Amino acid sequence: MPAPPVQTKKITIAEYLLQEKIISQKGFEQIATQAHQKNIPIEQAFLESGVISEQDLLKAKQAVYQLEAIDLERVKIPEEVMNLLPKELAENYKMVPFQRAQDIVSIALIDPTDLKAREAAEFVARNKGFRVRYFLTTPTSLRTGLKQYGDLSAEVEGAVSAAEKRIEERKEDTGEKIGDVQAVVKSAPVSKIVSVIMKHAVEGEASDIHIEPFGNNTRVRYRIDGELFTTLSLPLYIHDSIVSRIKVLASLKIDETRKPQDGRIHIATTEKDMDFRVSILPLVGHEKIVMRLLDTSGSAPTLGSLGYQGRNLQIIENTILKPNGMFLISGPTGSGKSTTLFSVLTKLNREGVNISTLEDPIEYRVKGVNQSQVRPDVGFSFATGLRSMLRQDPDVILVGEIRDNETAQLAVNAALTGHLVLSTLHTNDAFGAIPRLMDMDVEPFLISNTLNAIGAQRLVRRLCDDCKKEYPLPQYLKQEVMDELKAIPLKAYYQGLNPQKPTFYKGLGCPRCGHSGYKGRVSIAETIEITSEMRSIIAEGVRGDEIKKHISQQDFITMRQEGILKALQGVTSIEEVWTSTRSD
Repeated sequence: MPAPPVQTKKITIAEYLLQEKIISQKGFEQIATQAHQKNIPIEQAFLESGVISEQDLLKAKQAVYQLEAIDLERVKIPEEVMNLLPKELAENYKMVPFQRAQDIVSIALIDPTDLKAREAAEFVARNKGFRVRYFLTTPTSLRTGLKQYGDLSAEVEGAVSAAEKRIEERKEDTGEKIGDVQAVVKSAPVSKIVSVIMKHAVEGEASDIHIEPFGNNTRVRYRIDGELFTTLSLPLYIHDSIVSRIKVLASLKIDETRKPQDGRIHIATTEKDMDFRVSILPLVGHEKIVMRLLDTSGSAPTLGSLGYQGRNLQIIENTILKPNGMFLISGPTGSGKSTTLFSVLTKLNREGVNISTLEDPIEYRVKGVNQSQVRPDVGFSFATGLRSMLRQDPDVILVGEIRDNETAQLAVNAALTGHLVLSTLHTNDAFGAIPRLMDMDVEPFLISNTLNAIGAQRLVRRLCDDCKKEYPLPQYLKQEVMDELKAIPLKAYYQGLNPQKPTFYKGLGCPRCGHSGYKGRVSIAETIEITSEMRSIIAEGVRGDEIKKHISQQDFITMRQEGILKALQGVTSIEEVWTSTRSD
């Protein structure tokens, strides 16, 4: 018996969002235009814009389609239920079976109006003798459900077992002793192992994959939310074969084992376009591989979704309205500087603005933006690229990083001649950007005339919403935290926070967050607005304490103080804040 047709109210999702004031009429019209230009569904455009959340869209769908919702992040799906719907079909049509009660199987899906998906599910149901009940879910929840189809260790162990079986068969057939690595390598289904490792890294939202020799084994680790986790241990005899397979995929020299090599692998799936930046480093006896994962399919997140709020957000939004000048973000590698700049770039991206970028590497592909990849090996550096770019009539220029004196001086001159320049610096805090530019031989009066604002940021792990609980401040941090709380200007406190009764939180750990207590990351930041008084101070060549003294009069808050405010909000833990800002 087929599932009943989807019941809908006489209202569209867009009308519901407007009616409930989740989105404004102007915002809707802008998103509808973007959806048309990009040729994507309006719902996808809603989410990419960051104007509404997945939960907002889910509530709208519930109201329109009259269906219940399910969060698969909180459900452990029995194996026998998963097996009712083939994995390939579930991935292709974006639906997951999660429960069976007698002859009724509950299936979660994103789009209940997808007739092909419903027909596929009902075809399987007829053949296996069950009926279907549909539930709505979010894209994030669905990805979690799909992950339950395959366990990394189980899939890879299957491939390794197949390799070992082939080896044993060869020993029986030929009578030879399989001792040398080359014979084993030829027998192993390595492509399957590499494919599974990469697939699970994408599904687990890892930022990096580490494949390295570790004693008598090959260790595979994923970096998730800034932390490295061992996810797999393989026999060492497969290591060189895995390296060779990845070299082939990245178009690198297989027989070169003495020198470091860098390459790139591009993989397109139904949901994402992923780039894997491959770095291979020779070690004693073997080579180590690190792959950086870059999602090139989606647009950059909004500043708000990255964690910017209050004064920090206001300064940036005011700064980028100016037609010229320079906005810099500082911080160490991996602190999210590039993502923040691309969030800014997305806000500036419109038909009447010519935007050009110089990057190494290109992390986000943005329609309507002229993006260039620097190539130092052929003489195309940031400095040479910037010099050429100024002849391209740009309005906005993004320079991935100011690394040397020549690039610094060219960037400042570009800002001085009517361009808005966005870039990054490697300094520990926002204060350090000004003396860093002076150290690059940029004249103080040029800095004072061009610099509009400086930001600095770190990434901290976000507490899991499902298992976070209030807890008392650790005794060893109590005095330091209370001192910082007293130093935060009252104007800087976010709405709803009470400085007199601070409450902090920690994650207890649950299945949704892998029992770590954390899920995702968020930025903590500090932002300096360059006022007319500051310009005078900078022009005099003043550094350090004098600048800090003036900034303290701006209701300025440091990264650590902003981290404390986020800890009070329950966004992160106080330990995360202290760990990420301890060198500041």
